[in-house]
Amino acid sequence: MTDGVSKHPPLLPFVVMCAGMFIALLDIQIVASSLQDIGGGLSAAQDEISWVQTAYLIAEIIMIPLSGWLTRVFSTRWLFTISAAGFTASSMVCGIAWNIQSMILFRVLQGLLGASMIPTVFTSSFYFFQGPRRIYSAAVIGTIASIAPTLGPVIGGWITDTLDWRWLFYINLVPGLAITALIPFLVKIDKPDLTLLRGADYPGIVLMALGLGTLEYVLEEGARWNWFDDSTIRMCAWIAAIACILFVVRSLTYRNPVVDLRALRSRNFALGCFLSFVTGVGIFTTIYLTPLFLGYVRGFSAWQTGIAVFSTGAASLIGTPVYIVLARRFDGRWLMMFGLACFGLAMWSFSFITHDWGADQLLLPQVLRGFPQVFAVAPSVILGLGSLPPERLKYASGLFNMMRNLGGAVGIAASAAIINDRTNLHFQTIATHLTAANGAMERFVHGMAVRYGALPGNPGAGEDAALKQLWHLAYREASTLAFADAFRAIMLAFVIATLLVPLMRKVAVPQAPAANAH
Repeated sequence: MTDGVSKHPPLLPFVVMCAGMFIALLDIQIVASSLQDIGGGLSAAQDEISWVQTAYLIAEIIMIPLSGWLTRVFSTRWLFTISAAGFTASSMVCGIAWNIQSMILFRVLQGLLGASMIPTVFTSSFYFFQGPRRIYSAAVIGTIASIAPTLGPVIGGWITDTLDWRWLFYINLVPGLAITALIPFLVKIDKPDLTLLRGADYPGIVLMALGLGTLEYVLEEGARWNWFDDSTIRMCAWIAAIACILFVVRSLTYRNPVVDLRALRSRNFALGCFLSFVTGVGIFTTIYLTPLFLGYVRGFSAWQTGIAVFSTGAASLIGTPVYIVLARRFDGRWLMMFGLACFGLAMWSFSFITHDWGADQLLLPQVLRGFPQVFAVAPSVILGLGSLPPERLKYASGLFNMMRNLGGAVGIAASAAIINDRTNLHFQTIATHLTAANGAMERFVHGMAVRYGALPGNPGAGEDAALKQLWHLAYREASTLAFADAFRAIMLAFVIATLLVPLMRKVAVPQAPAANAH
C-alpha cells in the first residue's frame, strides 16, 4: 500500500468506487422497462428502441478492455475520477436528447466514459482487502454486478411513471458529482505513467473497436435485414471477422498489448472468461426479455413492469449473506456450479411462459434466477482473476469484465433475432390450423362478428373486425412461444457452463500485490 492509501480505511474508498460501479451497471438496464416511453418521446420505431441499451453495451465492451492500460497511464485515482466525471456529463446530455439518433450517440458516450469504473473496482479490491476479507469484497462486487442491472427496470419504471423518462439520466448527476469529488482524496493506489502513451498499441485499439463494433451491429441488425442477404450486413460481418483476427494476432505478438490475451493460457482465467460471458448472457438478456414481454404482450406500464421484476432483485439481496456464510466453508467451484445450475433451472421454468403471466406467475422463476446470481458471479472473481500473478491483474480484469458485457450484448442481439424469426415461424404454424375445419375458430369468429356487428355503424364491418381480432390473438400467442424459445436457448448456455466448472482448479485466496505493480 502507498502512504496515500494507508491514511484512509480501505472500506470508505471501496464503498465510493462501488457506488460508481453500481450506477454504471444500473444504467445498462435502467431504460429496460421504459423503452416504450423513450421510443414514444423520441418518435422512434420499435426496431430502433433496443439500441438505447445496445449502444451503451457496445461502448462499454470497447472501453472496458482498455481500462487496465488506462489505469497504468493515468493511475487508478485519476482514471476513476475522469470516468465518473465523463459519465455524469454524458448522463445529462442523454436527458436532453431530442431524437433517437442523438440518444444513441449520447448513450455511446455514456458507455465509453463510464466503463472504466467497472473493472477498476475489481482490481482495486485486490489492493484494499487481503486474506479472508477477499471473500466479502468478492461477494459485494458479485452482488453489485448482478443486482444493479436487475434493479434497473424497477428503478427506471418508478422514475418514468412518477417523473419522466428523462429523469432516468438526470438522477446520475448528484451521485456522479459526489463520486467525482471524493475519489481524488480517497484513492491513492498507484501513480500515473504518461510515458506509456508513446509506446501504446494504437493499431490494436483501432482493430478491437472496429471488430467488436461491427460484430455487434451484425448481431443487432441481422434479423431485421434478413442476415447475409443484405450487402451491409455481409460487409460488416467480413470487417468484424478480419478485424478480430488481426486484433488477436496483434495482441499475441506485440510486446505491450492493450489487452492481455496471453492470460488466457491460464485454464482458470480462460474458463472464468467464458463463464463470465455466459453469466452476462443470462443477467442482461433476461432483464431485456422480461420487460419486453410485459410491455408488448401484456401491455404493462413502466411501473407495473418494474414491480413485476422486483422479486429478482430482492432474491439477489437475500442470496448475498447466504453466499458469504457458505463461501467460508465450501469450495468456490461447487458454489459456482450451484449458481449456474439454478440459473439454468430458472430459464427452464421461464420457458413455460404464457400470454397471461404477470408478477404472480413470474415470482418463482425470478427467485430461482435472482437468489443464485451472486453464487454465479462472485466465485469467478477469485477463481478467474485470483489465478493470475498480481502484475497481470489490471490488464486481465479488463478482458474478464468485457466478457460479461459482451455476453450481454450478444445475448440481447441473439434473443432479438430468435424472437423475430421464431415469432414468424410460430405464427405460420398457428395460421395453418385456422381454417374452416377448425370449429372453435369458426365459433369465435362468428361470436365476435355478431358482437362487433351489433355496434352502431356498418354491420358488415363486424366480420372484418373479428378477423382482425383473431390475427392479433394469433400473433400474441406466436410472440409468447418465441419468448419461450429464447429462454430455452439461454438455459442451454447455462447447462454447458455448469458442466465446465469442475475443470477449474481450486485457487487459494491470493495475496495483495504491491501497490506500485505495473
